[in-house]
Amino acid sequence: MEKDLTKLVIAIDGPAGSGKSTVGRIIAEKLGLTYIDTGAMYRAVTLLKIRNNISLEKNPDKLIELTNSMNLELLPAESINGSSDKFQKVILNGIEVSKEIRSKEVSQSVSEVSAIPEVRTKLVSLQQKMGEAGGVIMDGRDIGTTVFPKANLKIFLVASSEERAKRRLKQEAQIQSNAININEEDLKSVQKEIERRDEIDRNRKVSPLRQAEDAILIQTDKLSIDEVVQEIESLSKKTLTKI
Repeated sequence: MEKDLTKLVIAIDGPAGSGKSTVGRIIAEKLGLTYIDTGAMYRAVTLLKIRNNISLEKNPDKLIELTNSMNLELLPAESINGSSDKFQKVILNGIEVSKEIRSKEVSQSVSEVSAIPEVRTKLVSLQQKMGEAGGVIMDGRDIGTTVFPKANLKIFLVASSEERAKRRLKQEAQIQSNAININEEDLKSVQKEIERRDEIDRNRKVSPLRQAEDAILIQTDKLSIDEVVQEIESLSKKTLTKI
């Protein structure tokens, strides 16, 4: 079993808020795999854009230059501000930015940054290097279609935009150590933003968000995190017998 695990590559794709990161991290811990949150990588580049006040319309080359020269490290997931969830620990140019990349400002701009072909080329290359030896579970938008099209197991998680908006608001409240109090106005605003991100992700020219032909679709609206984890863990064990 251990020998097979060192070869296993699991790809989890899906739109924003579908539960990829939470589920991916838990399964990685259960199976002893390395977890890689590729969304955190794109968020780190988005943080570069914001901190350097870069206009993607006027000066996209500046962001491309910063992306190509950045030093990005992903370390084991940990809790932020005592949150019950865990997030990939991200070190950008020697400074931890795990909390900063989860800000609303970053969330609102990450899809536009992710759509830049040169940014995707750089990060896909890094992701492939991280997973080339196997023993990884990687989540994102294009893992099963572009990064690891020959992954041993491909999962595509989906949920309604309303459910994903609720999850995002709860997550943001936990990160900011605020009480979870979801009102209708905030919910509609976040839902609209998520649907906007979906539109950009699905229609970008390079590596658009789509389900790989051999990916297994899991609808998570009415499933708990534990139920999703159990289903993917079961699929993973079945996959191991085929390697």
